Amino acid sequence: MTLMRNTLLLLVMIGLQACVASPRPPNIIFIFADDWGWGDLSAHGSEIYKTPNIDRLATQGTDFHQFTVNSPVCSPSRVAVITGQFPERQNIDQHFATIEHHVNSGMPDWLDPAAPMLPRILGDAGYATGHFGKWHLTNVWVEDAPLPDEYGYDEYGAFNLPGQNMPTTETADRAVDFIRRHKDEPFFVNLWMHETHTPHYPEQSLLQQFEELDEAEQVYAAIVAAGDRDVGKILLVLDELELSENTIVIFSSDNGPESPTDMKDLEDLSTGPGLGRFYSVGTTAGMKGQKRSLFAGGVRVPFIVRWPGVVPAGKKDKKSIITAVDLLPTLVSVAGAELAEGYEPDGEDVFTALRGEAFERDKPVYWVWPSGQNNQDPDSHYWPHLAYQSGDWKLLVNDQLRKVELYRVLDDWYETENVAVEHPGVVDSLRAEMNELRATFPEHPESGVLSSLRFSNQLETE
Repeated sequence: MTLMRNTLLLLVMIGLQACVASPRPPNIIFIFADDWGWGDLSAHGSEIYKTPNIDRLATQGTDFHQFTVNSPVCSPSRVAVITGQFPERQNIDQHFATIEHHVNSGMPDWLDPAAPMLPRILGDAGYATGHFGKWHLTNVWVEDAPLPDEYGYDEYGAFNLPGQNMPTTETADRAVDFIRRHKDEPFFVNLWMHETHTPHYPEQSLLQQFEELDEAEQVYAAIVAAGDRDVGKILLVLDELELSENTIVIFSSDNGPESPTDMKDLEDLSTGPGLGRFYSVGTTAGMKGQKRSLFAGGVRVPFIVRWPGVVPAGKKDKKSIITAVDLLPTLVSVAGAELAEGYEPDGEDVFTALRGEAFERDKPVYWVWPSGQNNQDPDSHYWPHLAYQSGDWKLLVNDQLRKVELYRVLDDWYETENVAVEHPGVVDSLRAEMNELRATFPEHPESGVLSSLRFSNQLETE
């Protein structure tokens, strides 16, 4: 009897030691807003737009002021997040649209499912993986494109993809349901919100809360409030299920805010009719450039991270230079997963920055906005065709216009003082590094990411 008791006690102790040695990895929720400007947060000083739930994240986590995405438009920005590589490695430097657009742009018709993929890596490490909301790693016009479950997601509900497009209003509720059903295992959730992209779908009850504003601001404030409310739904279910302490929640945006036009109505094949860019009055809090610009206003976006007990609460980090391709290596690391053999991310593990420790970036940051895409006016903020950052030196280039600018982003957050003339050696060095990097990108997409509709259309026209 004594031997049996001792054996049982030993087994219990071994089990306890295993639990201590192998704690459950953190859940991960990545909330990616759409066209949400830096200044569209009350936490960033907005006196018009109200974001109490996102502000709560900032109070309970860290607000990173030097974070950038790797494209000033949607699709390539999202490619960078889930592959950990600059989107030009996949020949994706514009948004996915029609096949004709892809042909003319030298793009594939969808992101290659065989590319390195954050959800697949986390899934192989034991995570339940779900994607809810915008997809846009192909588009509704490409009928034979792969669906999100071929990219490593166990479940999805999405729009901007072929087949059935989920209503935008279901995004947060579907994510909440997924969290409830997977609360007893580690999970990774993409919540890729529609707000604040066009078409706008303002709710009457929210419009009434902003009746004192002018027409455009009233609509936009209602859209921001709806997005913030959906963030609140996620925080509420985490609190309810007592998961907040072991869940990383990240809020960011795919690019800077859209610029307004006189278009009041807009029809979208994926999401339906709504209001147009007349109501797109998001702000950059004084940074120049917006969506489609390589200046700060187009690529520097909100990046707020909450992980209680790990990420410092209430901190504003104005020095750590972080970018979207860092998400994959960082989240893979904190999840205890492993990168595939031979895979080299363009990003780096920035967990030390998330923990609030001093962080010095080793790898460069790179952006492209194709020549001819609204960047032929040297006096606009859309003129840069390429941009490259090493440390806090940021170079912007348009060779067709023979225009070059250089900024020190840590000292010049608004990019107001062009120091290219004073530092020609830095300009030459950064340009050489950028050209060396660009030489590693493929010239053309491979056949496996081309729709069969391309070839049927060719036959019809021949």
